[in-house]
Amino acid sequence: MSGAREIFSPERFAGKVVIVTGAVQGIGLAVARRLLRESGTVVLVDRSPLIHEVAESLRGLGGEPVALEVDLERYDSCADGYAQVVERFGRIDVLINNVGGTIWAKPFEHYAPDEIRAEIDRSLFTTLWSCRAALPYMIDAGRGVIVNVSSIATRSIHRVPYAAAKGGVNAITASLAMECAPKGVRVVATAPGGTQAPERRVRRGPEAKDEQERSWYQAIVDQTVDSSLMKRYGTLEEQVGPIVFLASDEASYVAGSVLPVGGGDQG
Repeated sequence: MSGAREIFSPERFAGKVVIVTGAVQGIGLAVARRLLRESGTVVLVDRSPLIHEVAESLRGLGGEPVALEVDLERYDSCADGYAQVVERFGRIDVLINNVGGTIWAKPFEHYAPDEIRAEIDRSLFTTLWSCRAALPYMIDAGRGVIVNVSSIATRSIHRVPYAAAKGGVNAITASLAMECAPKGVRVVATAPGGTQAPERRVRRGPEAKDEQERSWYQAIVDQTVDSSLMKRYGTLEEQVGPIVFLASDEASYVAGSVLPVGGGDQG
């Protein structure tokens, strides 16, 4: 199995205040680490108290990491948190909306109504509220970048509510880009495919309880690999590179695009 060698530009985010949501683990943590190595002032956002420990562990990489404990499923928490960022730094230059992820894995007819709502809250409203909270500051400044992390799982089995949520993220990206580009704010997205990552410190949902639930989850894994032209999962580094590129000035003429990062699976 091959993967990307980490390549970074030491000054690419110098002087920029960057918020990364879902930064306790996985793609969010890997993005935050890269941004720090590229001299960004990085605000790590997560609702888990572990975010403070994570920020402390990243000190010394480059820019100064700041931890912010925010529940992005609640607009008031999100708005209060982002107001604190602006009060401290004076602005938000880049927002990377990474929070989200499948909670359950099963055919749609087995989802309870409250489970469907929970999936939408986790993977759609976190992005919607985050954009709403950050945009006024960016528009007032006449500049800014929002990178939404969507998913190729908008075409997938056994996670229809998650697919609906990420389809909504794609729509947010396209529509906000149309509204905000004339105001100096770029809105773009990546759509990661299956990604290898260390064991999660905070679980997304309950573990599979029986053979049937394990089989449903395995079907997702099999479809993900089969749909990739490269027939494998990607690495964290392979997801970080496109996100950081789109967040940077190098992508200054890219707006409204959703970039699939799934080994050839277009989603």
